[in-house]
Amino acid sequence: MTNVVLTCDNTLCEKIITTFTPYKIENKAPGVRFSAKVDGCTITLYRSGKCLFQGANAEHYAKPYMTTPTSKPNTTLPTNFSSFSVLGSDETGTGDYFGPVTVAAVYVSKEQIPLLQTLGVKDSKLLKDDTMLALAPLIKAACPHKVLLLKNPKYNTLQAKGFSQGKMKGWMHNQALRLVIDQLDHYPQAILIDQFATKDVYFNYLKGRKDIVHERVYFATKAEQIHLSVAAASILARAAFVKEMEALSKTVGYPLPKGAGHKVDEVAARILRTRGEEFLQSITKWHFANTDKARKLC
Repeated sequence: MTNVVLTCDNTLCEKIITTFTPYKIENKAPGVRFSAKVDGCTITLYRSGKCLFQGANAEHYAKPYMTTPTSKPNTTLPTNFSSFSVLGSDETGTGDYFGPVTVAAVYVSKEQIPLLQTLGVKDSKLLKDDTMLALAPLIKAACPHKVLLLKNPKYNTLQAKGFSQGKMKGWMHNQALRLVIDQLDHYPQAILIDQFATKDVYFNYLKGRKDIVHERVYFATKAEQIHLSVAAASILARAAFVKEMEALSKTVGYPLPKGAGHKVDEVAARILRTRGEEFLQSITKWHFANTDKARKLC
C-alpha cells in the first residue's frame, strides 16, 4: 500500500474537499477535517493541514496537489511528442452529481495541428462553455472522432453491479479509442489518454475484454496541454456534457447546477420534494453523497 502525505494551506485544503466531496465518507477520528474514498485511494485531510493519500492509486490522486520536487512532468513520452499524429482521449462529468459521464476520442494528424491551433483549440478548462459548443462541430468536421455518453440510469445500474467509476471510465475510453481506430486506414503513431489511473490500474479495469487498445498507449496528467488531440477530445466531451445538462434542465424546468456543492444539494432537495426519488435518481449519480444531503434538506 502506498502512502503520500502532503502539507496543505487552506486554499489547497478547500480544493481537495471540493474535488472529492462526491466520494466523501464518514470519519470521526480525532483531528480529521474531511475524508473520502475513491478508486484505490482513501483521502484523509487533517485539521493540521496534513493530507494523507493511501492506497494503490495514492500517487495518482495526490499528484495534482503536489508542490514538492516529486511532482514531475511526464517524462515517458517520446521527444517532440506534440508534433506527432496522435489519437487522444479525455472525459468529463465524473465529479458532477447531475448529468452523464462523457468520454471523447479525437485523432489529430500532424498535418491537422496548424488548423486546430488556428481554430483556438486548447485545454477545455481554459475555455468557456459557449466557446466549446462553437468549436465542437469544427473539430468534428476536421478530425476522426467518437463521443460516448454514459447517462445516469445506465451509470447507476453499473454502479449497483459493483462497477467503480474508474472502471466505467476505463471501458469508455477504450471503446472510444477503438471506434476511432476503426475509422482510420492506419494505426495511430501514438495514443494519449488523459490519466485518471495508473497504467496498471487502467488495464486491470479492462481485464477480460477482447477489444483492448494497448499498442503505443501513453498516459499523462494534464494531457490537454501536451497534445492537441487530447485538448480537442476535452472540448468534445465537455460540449456533449453541456448539451445533455441543458436537455435535463429543460426536463426539470429550471437550470441544473454543475459540480457537487451545496447549491446542487439544494436543487436536488427541490426535485426530491416536487418530482420524487425515482425521477431524481434518473438524472443523477445516485451514490454521491449529495443524495443523502438532499434527503436531509427535505
